[in-house]
Amino acid sequence: MSARLLSFVLAIASAAAFVSAPRATQPDATRAPATVDGTHSSLLFKVRHLETTNFYGRFNKISGDVALDDKGGSVNIEVDADSVDTNNAKRDGHLKSQDFFSAKEFPKIAFKSKSATKKGDGWEVAGDLSLHGVTKPLTVTVKATGSGSDPMGKKLGYESTFSFKRSDYGMSYGVDNNALGDEVTVILAVEAIAK
Repeated sequence: MSARLLSFVLAIASAAAFVSAPRATQPDATRAPATVDGTHSSLLFKVRHLETTNFYGRFNKISGDVALDDKGGSVNIEVDADSVDTNNAKRDGHLKSQDFFSAKEFPKIAFKSKSATKKGDGWEVAGDLSLHGVTKPLTVTVKATGSGSDPMGKKLGYESTFSFKRSDYGMSYGVDNNALGDEVTVILAVEAIAK
């Protein structure tokens, strides 16, 4: 076989190998940076009232972004403290006061991740929670709840339930006399639009 013919055969074989070679695996769909859709996301909280029952409230303004896959990722959430809603205007006003959120002085509640590790069907996300002018480390578990699409684009769903002590953030009103519990449980359900 001539050198020219040999070169031609090798070139054809290389091209065939390139075409048939498996392509690199694309990242999981949940990895796409996604912007939190505040209209379809929820942040609920509960706290014990008079050691009798759990009292629930919510925040109505949530923003941020989520990017998670098998390699890790990030979660950044921001909440307007002034958007607290307990279905009672007088109580909402009290919660916005210096006894609780001090919404005028500290208008934003934020969680900013530092790391995310895939664990089973979810992620262990470590970061900082900033609330009432105090920033402390917090680790939460995040799970994917599904995906879909609409005219706005691809939608990704995530949910996390976690607890913390509000007194750690300088919000001790009602703790000493057991009027309100110290532990607050948060349920965050996020629908995000993939970029």
